[in-house]
Amino acid sequence: MRLFRFFKSVGAEMKQVSWPGVKQTRHDTGTVVGISVLFAIFFAVVDWVVQYGLKFLS
Repeated sequence: MRLFRFFKSVGAEMKQVSWPGVKQTRHDTGTVVGISVLFAIFFAVVDWVVQYGLKFLS
């Protein structure tokens, strides 16, 4: 009985959620992808510098 009441309250809460529109979702997705690419480039450069430094020391 408590499980049924739980799902009923979840349904009521989901009706109150303000979902983002298509434009906002695309903007947020583009932001996440762009920042991920920037971080990947940053870490690739750092990795290259560390590898070069270690080769230089040996």
